[in-house]
Amino acid sequence: MAKTQRLDKILSNMGYGTRKEIKIFIKKNNVKVNGVGVKDGSFHVSPHEDMIEINGERLDYRDTVYLMMNKPQGVISASFDPKVETVVDLLDEGYRIFELFPVGRLDKDTEGLLILTNDGKLAHELLAPKKHVPKTYFAVVDGKVTNQDQESFQKGVTLDDGYVTQPAELILLKSDDISEIELTIYEGKFHQVKRMFEAVGKKVTYLKRIAMGSLKLDSNLDLGEYRELTEEEMQILMNR
Repeated sequence: MAKTQRLDKILSNMGYGTRKEIKIFIKKNNVKVNGVGVKDGSFHVSPHEDMIEINGERLDYRDTVYLMMNKPQGVISASFDPKVETVVDLLDEGYRIFELFPVGRLDKDTEGLLILTNDGKLAHELLAPKKHVPKTYFAVVDGKVTNQDQESFQKGVTLDDGYVTQPAELILLKSDDISEIELTIYEGKFHQVKRMFEAVGKKVTYLKRIAMGSLKLDSNLDLGEYRELTEEEMQILMNR
């Protein structure tokens, strides 16, 4: 048997107003369930199986939302902060009703791929240390990154607190006084990419996450832009 919910709760979850506002809304006969007008907010409905219409338009009900954002610098990976702009502050009001949160963190000055969702189970799967979900970054580095650095990263480097990182894959794109690299890591220690390069005497001056597992940042997304994940991208995340 399909799981049912109160009609007023469904409409509240979808951002149609407070319980009090929705009670008035429903009494004005603006809501139909399977073609029949409903005036009682306590009426139980199966949101995934019954057809709910609001002013003649079908309600597209969903429990979970999955967004890909190209995070800009200057905002923090958090749901709320009283002083600093967060990634959730960048969302339209229509998405805020879902109480989305960022999956993991990107530093305030780091750009790139960030997933926002209200699916706690998926977030746990992506962040659990035992899962070793790879994360790939593009970085500009002050100093010449060498083949020796590649070998060091492959073995694991010792950070400033004595922690030895798991093996990481370093690709040299440009090796000069200012180098450009791609780095794939399999864990998420605090400021890890920056600290790994500090461990070999170099400094990251620009950092952008470009992939999580096989999910790649959409190159058409400008900084601060976001969109919902496609079905194909959802499969990549679920089956990584």
